Amino acid sequence: MNIFRQLTEKPWEAAHGPDGVLARPRRFDVPAATVALRVFLCVVTVLFSLMLVAYAERMLYEDWRPTPRQWLLWFNTSFLVFSSIALQWASVSLRRGRVSDARDGLVLAGIFAVAFLIGQLWAWRQLSAMILFDITNPAIAFFFMITALHGLHQLGGLVAWGRTTAEVWREPLPERAALHVRLCATYWHFLLGLWLVLFTLLFSGNDNLTWLLVICGLR
Repeated sequence: MNIFRQLTEKPWEAAHGPDGVLARPRRFDVPAATVALRVFLCVVTVLFSLMLVAYAERMLYEDWRPTPRQWLLWFNTSFLVFSSIALQWASVSLRRGRVSDARDGLVLAGIFAVAFLIGQLWAWRQLSAMILFDITNPAIAFFFMITALHGLHQLGGLVAWGRTTAEVWREPLPERAALHVRLCATYWHFLLGLWLVLFTLLFSGNDNLTWLLVICGLR
């Protein structure tokens, strides 16, 4: 019944109270920054999904040779996990009024995020130095493209992290700083989940070809 009343409600009449006095308009409770982040994450998800489909389609060709496995990616993944945990700690600490712990969490998150990016560059260097390295290999080309694109998103997150960290260090602490820390944590969790998918794909070679094709609807 309430749904029917909302559908048939006339906005120009609902704006007035029972006594004819203009009522306060309804407010959108979700902050604009939160909406913007959600839209951005949807766009990024579509982008990487298309890349995943292209990767799966290219694996069907006979000239496909998997990228050599790099154990350094395990360490890089752990750096990103620790960075995400540190940002979540900062967000929870700030919500509970523990500003000092929140600052420590932000610093640790930044250190681990930078370590992740450095590790990715080192993985590039290791791959380039391998005897089997061949830039014409589609798998290697995909490896550089996927890790570079993910790294660019991580680098952009570091820019937001820097601005948020500066806000948390100001006194008195503004309320929007807590929102920005929470949004940074959400973005970090998203990048972590995205990287776990990409890491499984890149590290497994052709081992997960079957399930990948099933997910992409190619088999």
